[in-house]
Amino acid sequence: MSTILPAVEVETASNPDASVIWLHGLGDTGHGWSQAVDALALPPALRVRFVFPHAPSMPVSINNGYVMPAWYDVRAANITERADLDGVRRSHGELQALIARENGRGVADARIVLAGFSQGGAIALYTGLRYPQRLAGIVALSTYLIDGAGLASEASPANRDVPIFMGHGSFDPVVQLAWAEASREALQKAGYRLDWRVYPMEHSATMEELADVGAFLRRVLGA
Repeated sequence: MSTILPAVEVETASNPDASVIWLHGLGDTGHGWSQAVDALALPPALRVRFVFPHAPSMPVSINNGYVMPAWYDVRAANITERADLDGVRRSHGELQALIARENGRGVADARIVLAGFSQGGAIALYTGLRYPQRLAGIVALSTYLIDGAGLASEASPANRDVPIFMGHGSFDPVVQLAWAEASREALQKAGYRLDWRVYPMEHSATMEELADVGAFLRRVLGA
């Protein structure tokens, strides 16, 4: 069983009955995205626990082996060879352990959203599409689909119709818009339904995007 990663937690109200597990990008920590909760403008009636885990630190090949927080090693600057699948599967297990902990705290799978930015968004997509029980939704920001070929045989029937929000910057120099568009097309071809948005930004987030994510969360969590 995977160990439980340390995390920052923000609750929008007491006795949460829904959870959003939000994974940061390469070199960041859970503290960064925890500052975005207010910008989502969720109503007080929506009782949500946000969980922002910290990725373990590891050498990252694309950064000359520099040790930094990462969900997996990045080995090449192209989408087909970019991700270290062993590392992806390790993070997949760690995210599943966080889901199990939320279950243990009384939150049903159907009230859990997996979210993430860049590397974190890739893990949210990878895990959410394979998770055996129906989730509330997936938020994938400035990211791409890992191992689309493997998804054909590994996809969970329970999440074939899970709502997915994908947002990306039109000027992103890190995760190219073309990679995200190819990922979107692959998901749509496989039958997934996406809320797809492009924003005039680089590898970042804007208030407009966060407002759209907030609207998505209100929709999938029933507010």
